Amino acid sequence: MTNLGQFLSPKRKAPRHPGSKWSRFRRNIFVSFLIDLLVIVGSALVLSLLIKTFLVRSFFVPSGSMLSTLQIDDRIIVNELVPNVVPIERGDVVVFKDPGGWLGTVSSKAQTPIEATADWFLSAFGLTAPDSSQHLVKRVIGLGGDHIVCCSADGKLTINGKAITEPYLDKGVKPSDVKFDVTVPEGSIWVMGDNRGNSEDSRFHGDLPSKGFVAKQFIVGRAVVISWPSAHWTWLDNFSNVFKDVPKP
Repeated sequence: MTNLGQFLSPKRKAPRHPGSKWSRFRRNIFVSFLIDLLVIVGSALVLSLLIKTFLVRSFFVPSGSMLSTLQIDDRIIVNELVPNVVPIERGDVVVFKDPGGWLGTVSSKAQTPIEATADWFLSAFGLTAPDSSQHLVKRVIGLGGDHIVCCSADGKLTINGKAITEPYLDKGVKPSDVKFDVTVPEGSIWVMGDNRGNSEDSRFHGDLPSKGFVAKQFIVGRAVVISWPSAHWTWLDNFSNVFKDVPKP
């Protein structure tokens, strides 16, 4: 005879270890946190890579040709939308690749495989700029079509017949000790360092295939801010007022 109590009595479950449920709960929280952390870090790295590739880059200033505007080893942020999306303007401080022969032979520091890999990884995300020594930083003085002459009777540069006063030069610095009379080809720029007495710029490369001009394809972008060291932090002005009265070529 079937015992009615067998149907009425609830089935007993096997006893559980009192800490097992809490252990699984803690483990799940840890795994969830780890996954979230990896997603956040991965997304940040991908975003950084996209920004570095298409929008901005970081460079170190390799020389003193832009003193006192830029100091040696200043770190600058460069807007890569210039000039392909945003037009370049007179007065912009630009970073550009060597148009051919400007830098001569660039010596590279020997690196171990580990150092080279770390440099490649960090530079991919804009955290370092190992190729800074292969680029130049100068100020745009003339655009395509501009006729630039040095110097007027009162010792000033003239652009399309208009003399300009250059406040970014240190007091007492001449616009140029080298006389020149050039017309900038379309699609190129004429650049000069703010430290005119110590700048191997457009004035000194007329014997090269580039004739001292920088074609658009060599321009990386416009330097917009000094980001490091913090004591040098400032926006980089293009002094538009200096060039506002320059007539069109």
